[in-house]
Amino acid sequence: MCYKIGDDKYQYELLPPCLNDYVPEAHLCRVIDAFTSQLDMKELGYKYAECKDTGSRPYDPRMMLNLYIYGYQNWVRSSRRLEAETKRNVEVMWLMDRLQPDDKTICNFRKDNKEALRNSFREFAAMCQKLKLYGGEVVATDSTKFRANNSRKNNHNETTVQRALSGIDKQISEYLRELEEADKQEAGERKPSPEALRAALEKLKQRKLKFEELKERVEKEGEVSTVDPDARLMHSGGDARKLDVCYNVQTVVDSQHHLIVDFDIVDSPNDKGSLHSMSEKAKEVLEVETLRNLADKGYYDGEDIAACENSGVECLVAKPKPGGPQKAEDFSRESFVYDKPTDSYVCPGGNRLVYKRDQKHSDGVKCRVYSNFSACSKCDLKGKCTTSNHRKIIRRPHEDTLDIVNERTRANKELYRKRQEIVEHPFGTIKGVWGYKQFLCRTKPKVIAETALAYLAYNFKRVVKILTETGKNPVMVIMNRA
Repeated sequence: MCYKIGDDKYQYELLPPCLNDYVPEAHLCRVIDAFTSQLDMKELGYKYAECKDTGSRPYDPRMMLNLYIYGYQNWVRSSRRLEAETKRNVEVMWLMDRLQPDDKTICNFRKDNKEALRNSFREFAAMCQKLKLYGGEVVATDSTKFRANNSRKNNHNETTVQRALSGIDKQISEYLRELEEADKQEAGERKPSPEALRAALEKLKQRKLKFEELKERVEKEGEVSTVDPDARLMHSGGDARKLDVCYNVQTVVDSQHHLIVDFDIVDSPNDKGSLHSMSEKAKEVLEVETLRNLADKGYYDGEDIAACENSGVECLVAKPKPGGPQKAEDFSRESFVYDKPTDSYVCPGGNRLVYKRDQKHSDGVKCRVYSNFSACSKCDLKGKCTTSNHRKIIRRPHEDTLDIVNERTRANKELYRKRQEIVEHPFGTIKGVWGYKQFLCRTKPKVIAETALAYLAYNFKRVVKILTETGKNPVMVIMNRA
């Protein structure tokens, strides 16, 4: 049986004499090079943006940025793997002018240019704005959890530290008991020897000292991660583990082409308090004064939403449903309807609860209290409604604004349904397709730089695809963007 015959690997061939012939026109590499060649590396803050007259020559930061953008777009983030690409990948050889930096140099570039990499992401976002690739009218904000470079066993709180100390104390007691028994036995029957027991005991004491120091830190900080001090234990969601040490990456995405507008990394595991800051970032990038921002129920916070509304941002945010089982006759807080003209609440029984006094809530916020003692005392539904003498309704500040947002969200259901497809597109690509679910770097500044590279790679690939589908040459568009 005869197989297909390939080329003879030992036969000399006349290959293209120029490296440029290996990279087609309008190739992604040419687009990357066109973008980085226009950057002002000194203004962006890159190390070695200017060369000194003495010492060894550094690598051009443009070349290193080329390598990282290409690597992140092709599922290669490790510095060692990027080094390997410079030696075997013709496209990378073209991007790097055949330069082959070692893995340490590649790693140091990401470490030494943390702020500059974020600035590069913003520079590309500004370019997208000039090319009118952002709609600038509707954005969606959401967060996703990326696992930190810190295992759960290296994350400590009051419970884990106390459990560890109890275990160590138990082990110390057992070793002391064994040491006492060993001292009573004859020399030939000692198992293990007193010397071995004392050595093990000393190690346990040293370990106890370490956890006692951790306990002091936990009492001050609440939570301590010993490998990546900025990471926190969070509900990661969708990654098999319910709890993991993560970073919460806040992201705002434009609705027109699902391009990322900006991002931020917060220590809090929830999203409350982040909507206004992300809206302001979006307004700055999109160069607009008004905006519509779609967000899920995790962002439902009166003070934060009111700040957005006061700054020209119309919010569409889903209202969280009350917890617990719902009954046919519902007497929850949600079943009391607020009547703004009379400043009163109408209960399920048809009675009105009127304003009585101000009351400071447990979180220090001044609230308004509504009740109707006489109506409650005569109400047949009182036993199902409350166990107190009368029912009280507490109205927090900014609820007038929340009522407006609730009505707006109900009236724009079709628009709000698009929230997921807008903001989940980048997450699905970066985490699901590219597999970037865990950071390689440690500490928040380095993690921000790594996020900037991943988001820059995503936006880059989207822009190239958009321009190509509209019949434009991405290289020429980017070179003539000014």
